[in-house]
Amino acid sequence: MISEQKMKQGMQAYIDAFNRNDPEGIAALYADDATVEDPVGSPLKNGKAAIAAFYKMAVATGAKLSLAAPIRGSHSNSAAMAFDVNLNMPQGRAVIRVIDVMTFNDEGQFTSMRAFWAPGDMEMLPAK
Repeated sequence: MISEQKMKQGMQAYIDAFNRNDPEGIAALYADDATVEDPVGSPLKNGKAAIAAFYKMAVATGAKLSLAAPIRGSHSNSAAMAFDVNLNMPQGRAVIRVIDVMTFNDEGQFTSMRAFWAPGDMEMLPAK
């Protein structure tokens, strides 16, 4: 079974690759048959090609991620992280407060990612 440390390192690598605008780096963290559900309740993105296309679009927005709390492991093959997505929208600056839950295979790749956030978790920020 994957270690807690390896799961936390994988999730930190996800944050780092996103903030480098590196969709290929993010996709490389996923298993070939992985799924992404972002947000939970939206259609699943199945497989590495669909996941790579999703992250290409996501990083193109210029959004940046910042942890809101330490990454949490588990006694199994899942880990979770609470983070903020900081972005510029046509209406101004905004933050979306998100919790991602990832499952892992024994090689340390993500087999699934589920992003928990809803419209009420988005906040418009004052202009700088």
